[in-house]
Amino acid sequence: MKLIGMLDSPYVRRVAISLQLLGLHFEHRSLSVFRTFEDFHQINPVVKAPTLVCDDGELLMDSTLILAYAEALARPRSLMPSELKALQRELHLIGLALAACEKSVQIVYERELRPPEKLYEPWLERVSGQMRTAYGLLEAELARQPLASGEGLSQAGVTLAVAWHFSQQMLPGLLPAEHYPQLVAFSAAAEALPAFKAAPHGDGTFHQAE
Repeated sequence: MKLIGMLDSPYVRRVAISLQLLGLHFEHRSLSVFRTFEDFHQINPVVKAPTLVCDDGELLMDSTLILAYAEALARPRSLMPSELKALQRELHLIGLALAACEKSVQIVYERELRPPEKLYEPWLERVSGQMRTAYGLLEAELARQPLASGEGLSQAGVTLAVAWHFSQQMLPGLLPAEHYPQLVAFSAAAEALPAFKAAPHGDGTFHQAE
């Protein structure tokens, strides 16, 4: 399998880390949907990151759909709980983390792609509020019932840690660390894991953890 996309994308990074934790081997091509658009287009005409090229050449898009396929490949190994109540909470946390991630990406795009004179402040305020609300709810959830941050890390843990790290890297100052001690501690523990170190945020290429 080949994973296409840059690790500065939280969605690409989410997949790269999860594939490792599921014990699935893959190659990684660090292609940008902006700077290397034509190269990406030759692989996937839709130019959407992440893209997973399956062993038979079929293309999969969207991190959640790619991870559904990865879970099927890795069975019985899984990053998702099997018990219904635990699964419900897992999906709840993933939904919050993805919402926070989506709003963070929207802010980054608004700031970096739109000319400064055309920034729409009411929109920025709205999505910033949604992002803070999602992270505030995640902070409360971790305080109420912590997630495993080492062995036993779940998909909710992966998604949460990747989203938080992305927001901190790309939107410094918007989420003061002192307001989110649970998320700060959880992220630090996750980033120290081999699977996270092998796929660091940035423009580099995944290297299999030893």
